[in-house]
Amino acid sequence: MFDTILIANRGEIACRIIKTCRQMGIRTIAVHSQADREALHVRLADDAVDIGPAPARESYLRADKIIAAALATGAQAIHPGYGFLSERLDLIAACEANGIVFIGPSSAAIDAMGDKIRSKQIARDAGVPGVPGYDGADQSPEVLRREALRIGLPVMVKASAGGGGKGIRKVEHEDELDGAIVAAAREAQAAFGDGRLLIEKFVTRPRHVEVQVAGDRHGSIVHLFERDCSVQRANQKLLEEAPAPNLRPQTRATLHEHALRLARAISYDNLGTVEFLVDAQTQAVFFLEMNTRLQVEHPVTEAITGLDLVEWQIRIAAGETLPLAQADITCTGHAIEARLTAERADEGFRPDTGRIQLWREPAGLRIDSGVTAGSEVSSHYDSLLAKLIAHAPGRPAAIRRLADGLDRLSVLGPGTIRPFLADALRQPAFAMGEATTLFIAETWPGGWTPRPVDAAKRNAVAAAIWLTANRPTQGSAPWNALAGFRLLAPAGRPATAHLSVQLGRQATQLAVETQDGFLRVAGPGSVHDVTVSKAGPDRWSVTIDGVNTAVDAACDAEGVFLRYGDFEGRVGIALTVIAAAAERGASGETGDTLRASMPGTVVSLHVAEGDSVEAGQIVAVLESMKLFMELKSPASGTVRRLGTRAGATVAAGDMLIAIESA
Repeated sequence: MFDTILIANRGEIACRIIKTCRQMGIRTIAVHSQADREALHVRLADDAVDIGPAPARESYLRADKIIAAALATGAQAIHPGYGFLSERLDLIAACEANGIVFIGPSSAAIDAMGDKIRSKQIARDAGVPGVPGYDGADQSPEVLRREALRIGLPVMVKASAGGGGKGIRKVEHEDELDGAIVAAAREAQAAFGDGRLLIEKFVTRPRHVEVQVAGDRHGSIVHLFERDCSVQRANQKLLEEAPAPNLRPQTRATLHEHALRLARAISYDNLGTVEFLVDAQTQAVFFLEMNTRLQVEHPVTEAITGLDLVEWQIRIAAGETLPLAQADITCTGHAIEARLTAERADEGFRPDTGRIQLWREPAGLRIDSGVTAGSEVSSHYDSLLAKLIAHAPGRPAAIRRLADGLDRLSVLGPGTIRPFLADALRQPAFAMGEATTLFIAETWPGGWTPRPVDAAKRNAVAAAIWLTANRPTQGSAPWNALAGFRLLAPAGRPATAHLSVQLGRQATQLAVETQDGFLRVAGPGSVHDVTVSKAGPDRWSVTIDGVNTAVDAACDAEGVFLRYGDFEGRVGIALTVIAAAAERGASGETGDTLRASMPGTVVSLHVAEGDSVEAGQIVAVLESMKLFMELKSPASGTVRRLGTRAGATVAAGDMLIAIESA
């Protein structure tokens, strides 16, 4: 067995591999780009090597840098995870040349399945039927067009060397065909350096079902049941489950047999996945492709079998036989996985970036995560942050458990698809096991949108939390003496903060008045009474108009990252002015003396000794924690003495101006 493994990947899959290696007593080496130097997988590994700049083509896709890191750290094997170099023959060749074990199948197996055209030919020869189509050598646009019309529209135009949803076009009308062929070929050439295409008949109501297989280097091959991955957007999976629901026994048996037949045909010798389309109406089975690596969705198979597939990969690569025979592999219960990505589902799944301000995982689920609070989500890499996996005795219980876990998950910073995933799980089509790859388009034909939130209440809550979080805590009085939140005044005497609340391009002006133990937030056409108190790190207890709720929020000087009801996002907040009440005593003064109500800096003095003043006249401006307060004279009279000067720093309670009352 290996004593050191280098992980040629990042994010959640690198963290996942590290956990298994640690359980096996194997030392781990992480690699990272300069953008990932503080990433979670770097912190979890025993050692880490910088392999270059942020762009993947200059770091994670450089086989030479991966090999150099392995040689420098004494790694005996390299685990590629998925994506990046996991199915690249140049990394395998470099491993062989340097005496390093590649934790994956043989180069012959990867080569056989890496080309979609060749893989379909191998599958046909093995008796595994594919979707009717064209995968010939003649790639002229004229021939591709003719074959598409012969097969009959609608068809899928697909890149032969493709993956990850690139180089794929669905064509329903003849006038779209020429453009789709040109666009798919161009995209395939740019993404894979190979512009060859194949044409497939489009199955009207397809399900995406795949079979997990495993083989060793001694000729044994088994399957570990199937997974349904039909809920997708842009050909990328979002929800995966095992076993697949609503399959006839014969269909399930056919899937397993076809997967084993193909794996045997290429002498497969590690973990891999054979993917199929299943016609939802007829349950006819068609071979799609084989992924010669670990899949993102492997945890649901682990949940129903009780096996560690990463451990299987490592043991097979070390030359061991399969741990179990086919008869010893059992399926228990039902498991569902949700992929949490940094995307805005309400904006067509637009990727989002930025620093994660709050990360709180729910108990009761398996969570494979590559981030935590403080992690930076970069535009350089895939948007996947974590996977949440629920396992239960039956499918309905697994759905409930996962939906509940998504409700309790808190992520603030970049937008995520958390609310979309929870909504999708509760849709009737998914609950009944009837989802096809058309699920999202059919369920939300106009695009998914979150449930509406009362904007006035959201703004009131954001303002109250922000003001409370940013109030000064230095000094002894009057802050520490007040039972409730006060901006300037002793109990019962209000002060008003004027705020500008920004959400996107829309700004709303609020006036927040301190009352006895609560804040009264007035906006356009609304008034709400709010009390807030800390209930834990980034957790607040909020009562608005008498109704209490728990709210997640992470504040900074320019606003608050907030989850309130179904709202998740950033609310920008800026103070415009704080005005103290003009009545006698409203500014924290004692007698006719104006005192600083909080520690801060005297921005300006508007009077001099001997000046006459009127009650309510602005006599000074104080700045504290980026709050600017106009201080007013508590009485009409004459300025007897100045206790400070412009630019001076004062403590709470310091005398600023003494006034002789008229």
